[in-house]
Amino acid sequence: MEYQTGVYWCRGRVAKRNQDALLLQQVLTRRGRVLMAAVCDGMGGVSQGEIAGGYVAERLQEWFYTEFLWMLCKKKRIWVIRRSLDRLVYHMQQQIRRYAGEEGISLGTTMTVLLLWENAWLVWHLGDSRAYRLRCGRIQQLTTDHVQGTGKLTKCVGSFGSFVPEHAVGVPRDGEGFLLCSDGYWRRMAQQEIKDVLAPAQLKEEAQIERRLKEIGEACMRRGERDNLSAVYLKLHK
Repeated sequence: MEYQTGVYWCRGRVAKRNQDALLLQQVLTRRGRVLMAAVCDGMGGVSQGEIAGGYVAERLQEWFYTEFLWMLCKKKRIWVIRRSLDRLVYHMQQQIRRYAGEEGISLGTTMTVLLLWENAWLVWHLGDSRAYRLRCGRIQQLTTDHVQGTGKLTKCVGSFGSFVPEHAVGVPRDGEGFLLCSDGYWRRMAQQEIKDVLAPAQLKEEAQIERRLKEIGEACMRRGERDNLSAVYLKLHK
């Protein structure tokens, strides 16, 4: 399987800094092409939210190269990979809580991760960033928004407690697409609009993907979005 990809990362027109972090890694192995994508949205209004998002993105990248590729080489089952990821998030939560305690602050970030390899994909998620799957003219939200009331987060990676991430698994199909994005990117867009702009059948090259991602981001800002906007998109093809 091959991947066409694109990213969009924007501070927005109001926010003073970008607390989002993106990750997109591809490796060609003896068992085929392997990909990891992630969106981490540092919690708005929380001190040093960009530090939490950046830290989680860095740890995910480290895990990808040191743990995940080794597990693939050893042909470990998907539940072993999930357990390794759960251990990673527990350790990240402990480290963030320790740092936040030393600094006397609260610190947190959402985390939405997609892993693709061989004949499987795995989504791993905490918070209100989202993962979508676009296929056969339909769009499917693969994640739950961990929020209550007016949008207050109930789960994240950070100093508010320890949470087990949500998981989703599936089989990749030729011609389908995946979108990972922060809440600033999806909040003012109906899923139908996202589906129409990012329909995999319409996307022929990576430059086109990035133009479409930018179109959505700019539309969100015109509609009054005040948050950071981040997205990673990938299309699968044989």
